[in-house]
Parts: sequence; structure tokens; C-alpha cells
Amino acid sequence: MLHSEKTKSQLSGLLLAGGQAQRMGGADKGLLTLGGRPLVAWGLERLSGQVSEVMISANRNQADYRQLGVPVISDSVSGYAGPLAGLVSGLGQVSHDWMLSAPCDSPLLAGDYAVRMWAAAAPGGLDAVVAHDGERLQPVFMMLSRQSRPGLEAFLAGGGRKIDLWLEQIPHARVDFSDRQEMFVNVNTPEDLEDMEMRIANDTDSSG
Repeated sequence: MLHSEKTKSQLSGLLLAGGQAQRMGGADKGLLTLGGRPLVAWGLERLSGQVSEVMISANRNQADYRQLGVPVISDSVSGYAGPLAGLVSGLGQVSHDWMLSAPCDSPLLAGDYAVRMWAAAAPGGLDAVVAHDGERLQPVFMMLSRQSRPGLEAFLAGGGRKIDLWLEQIPHARVDFSDRQEMFVNVNTPEDLEDMEMRIANDTDSSG
């Protein structure tokens, strides 16, 4: 417990809710209702318990996100430039040297997410730590050093948008979360939202 509290005290958190959600018909995914509350609230609850401060990256409906009681930031790069734009804006606002990110549409964030990512950064010399699901990288589940910001700004200014391509250019570590597959289950379509509703309801029934 002491280890997790020490980790929490040194981390900022960022929930990414700035996308266009085209497979949701353009709806603002983070504000869709899951289990009677906004989808983003599920990730916010789990992430905020693992970091000392948390923000939401959103490019529309900012007032609605602010009702959740945390700071809301918008991309400094115009034109929905993808998650890297949200990350670089977040790095400019955080209080700590490391920022832990998660997407707003993955409500089942693991309770040991921060501790495991932090442990991978401990040897030093890294700009980023990235989650791996056992088959592929999950780069929106990332922990970034504040020192990575200038290089990320330059990458975006040069037209770069792909996280995988940027990662190839920086020192980073990968953390195996193959035992936490549920963390990467996300809501991309109306059908996904229905499935998640059933999953949440079943979890509530079994825990009650």
C-alpha cells in the first residue's frame, strides 16, 4: 500500500476524450451514458485513485466535462490531430514529471495500472512507458515524462500523428498487461456500449 501511495504522489493523470468518435456517429463518447453515468466517469474514478491529480482532454462540450469536477484541457494543435495532441497539451499542464494517460472509452482500468507503469520507469532514462496487451501495444495507455514534450511538439509540428511512429524515436519501455485484458475493452460502437452495459450489470450483480 505504501508503494502505491508513493507512486500516486508522483503522478498526474490524463483521460483522453478529445476524439471525433466517427463509429459512434460523431457522438461525444465520453458523455454517453453507461450504468447511469457518463462513460468518462468510470475511467475517471479508477484513474483518480491512482494519481495525485487528473485532467480530462476534450475538444467539445467542455462545460459538460467540467461538471465532473476536474480540469478540462483542449488540444493546442487544431483539427483533431489525434491522441498525441491531447498528450502534448496535458504535458504542458501537469504538476508532476510523469503523466499517466488512459482513453475515456475503456471503463475497466486496472487497479494496479499506475504501480506497474511506474515500476517500469524506475531504472530511469526513459521518455515513455507503454502498456502491451500480450499481442500488441496499446499506446493510449501510456506514461509520459514531461521531458518528452519538446520532442513531441516537434513531431506534431512536422505533421506526425501516429503514436507508434513517435515511440520508435524515443527511449521507452513496454509493460505486459496480458493478465489485465479487460482493461483494453473499449466502446467504439453502439453495440460495444450495449455489451459494456451488460458487463457492468453482471459485475454489479456478482459483487452484490
